[in-house]
Amino acid sequence: MTATPGPSAGVAAAVIPDETAQIAALHEGLLGWYAVNRRDLPWRQTRDPYRILLSEMMLQQTQVPRVLPRWHAWLAQFPTLAALAAAPTADVLRAWSGLGYNSRAVRLQTIARLVVAEHAGEMPRDVDALLALPGIGDYTARAVACFAYEQDVPVLDTNVRRVLHRVLVGPDAPKPTVSDRQMWALAARAVPAGRGYDWNQALMDFGSSLCTARKPACLVCPLRPICRAAPFIGGALAAQQGARRQAARTNATIAATPFTATNRHYRGQALRVLGAQPNNAGLDLTTLGPLVKPDYTAADRPWLHTLMAALHRDGLVTMRPAPPATPTALRESPTPYQTEETHETNTTRVSLPEG
Repeated sequence: MTATPGPSAGVAAAVIPDETAQIAALHEGLLGWYAVNRRDLPWRQTRDPYRILLSEMMLQQTQVPRVLPRWHAWLAQFPTLAALAAAPTADVLRAWSGLGYNSRAVRLQTIARLVVAEHAGEMPRDVDALLALPGIGDYTARAVACFAYEQDVPVLDTNVRRVLHRVLVGPDAPKPTVSDRQMWALAARAVPAGRGYDWNQALMDFGSSLCTARKPACLVCPLRPICRAAPFIGGALAAQQGARRQAARTNATIAATPFTATNRHYRGQALRVLGAQPNNAGLDLTTLGPLVKPDYTAADRPWLHTLMAALHRDGLVTMRPAPPATPTALRESPTPYQTEETHETNTTRVSLPEG
């Protein structure tokens, strides 16, 4: 198994005095709380690494209530890695539609196809081997190792980081006082032997329900007696909120671009429209434009071509003829969209991928 990211032992030891006793008290308090308050989530009722990987991918940037029905629906359509690997990418994108960040669906299928081709359909158990899969980083690799294979590895997401920082280090506002590398090392030292699965789930549940980012429930928190942040967090968060309000007042004259006028919205809309075409027939840009952008005009055609070229590069659509080898990158900006000067777009047809 790979070594956990972290500083040298000397640096790590200097972060928190009396760390061993503090961690032992945290084990007792948090695991006791979790035994009574654990969430009943369907991916906690399985050790199937595919189902756990699916939950982790869906939960990136998406809240649990939205993921729950989609996780079940996905598994009804693609019950195994092999089924996902064999499916047309267009079907995969249709199944993902509405969850946002559609490249996650393509990345998940890419992983499935690689696991089927190179690992006989079995997800690797080792963290290093999991990290070698495309699109899997430190957090996801360790989440699969812990939640599928019950390995005692740290799983450092936003909630885990917040709880550990507050209890063992101190206030995390206005910003954390230890580095990311030190937090990984601290998280690794805090995992109780043989209890890694419950420990990481407990930290996630606690961070999402009690030790929240902006309104921690310190008055009823069972960890308050041992929490290094508890005496100071209220003032730190109040100061942080005051700075945010001041920044909001300063920028009040700057009009925010509505989400429905952003390229991210138009990308999702394009995928929904293309996914609704019978037999993945696709559409030419002249037809597609008004379906993506209600006030679309001929002047928007260069923008639409650029938008579709970006989706093509991400593997989310197929364009015929294909876009230039090095098209201009599409970037989000404060303006609703950007355009390029010229495009040969009259014959371009767009569909979902056929692979």
